[in-house]
Amino acid sequence: MNIKTLQLFLHLCSSQNFAQTANAMHISPSALSRQIQKLEQQIGKPLFVRDNRRVELTEAGKKLLEVASQISNQWQQFCLDAQDDNQELSGEIRLFCSVTASFSHLPQLLRDFRLSYPKVELKLSTGDPAQAIERLIENQADIVLCAMPSHLPARLCFHPIGDIPLSVIAPTQPSSFSSELQKDTPDWEHIPFIIPITGTARERSNTWFKKMKFKPTIYSQTSGGHEAIVSMVALGLGVGIAPDVVINNSPVKDKVQRLNVAPIDPFQLGVCCHETQLSNPLIKALWQIAQTKFIKV
Repeated sequence: MNIKTLQLFLHLCSSQNFAQTANAMHISPSALSRQIQKLEQQIGKPLFVRDNRRVELTEAGKKLLEVASQISNQWQQFCLDAQDDNQELSGEIRLFCSVTASFSHLPQLLRDFRLSYPKVELKLSTGDPAQAIERLIENQADIVLCAMPSHLPARLCFHPIGDIPLSVIAPTQPSSFSSELQKDTPDWEHIPFIIPITGTARERSNTWFKKMKFKPTIYSQTSGGHEAIVSMVALGLGVGIAPDVVINNSPVKDKVQRLNVAPIDPFQLGVCCHETQLSNPLIKALWQIAQTKFIKV
């Protein structure tokens, strides 16, 4: 076992695809397969369950993932310590956040970082914010922007960068439920709702339903991000619950209206990573900028 083999293993854990890892790591697929097989022989257990399109970690693979991440971080730190003091920080950071966060909050965080560490490559992927924590746990990202979950998994670190209010929105155009919404006391159970299928926003929605004392009629439960909720509401398909930052940045924001209802508890947006990653000088540098730029209050 050597550091190069562990790096191949770590990348394969992230990509879950032999061809992608082989291409990214400049190695032939057959050579990559041989390296993984050799690693499995040394350990005495299979590390991946393979099929034609992707691979998944076995229990042994999950245990090795944590160890390999620590070794890789320690090796990177050693190499940096062995270099001259004038050597610039370089390498790659895998970031994950929602589409909206990529232009609403991420630029504030990365502006100073890019000025201080121009040689660090930032690899950004976007998607459903409800998947952010899972991305960290499965080593598909080094650091994520996400909502503070009600229960932060063990060995994850979170630093808040802002509060995110949520609103109940309805279409501005006439709909099958417009007359109900115009009543002083709408019968909410007769109004279709569009809400996230999982995540902190879904938890806040459920809490609001209980606060309002009604069982909602769910028209749609969306995945992939909150942006779809605003679009579906704009089409007149239902009433939605979405973060204000998503509503304000939506291209169809003029086609929805905020309802004057009981407030929904906001959630905290922040940066999150595995505590072992804070020994990685790249992640540590970005984390320190987040702490400096966004001070806890």
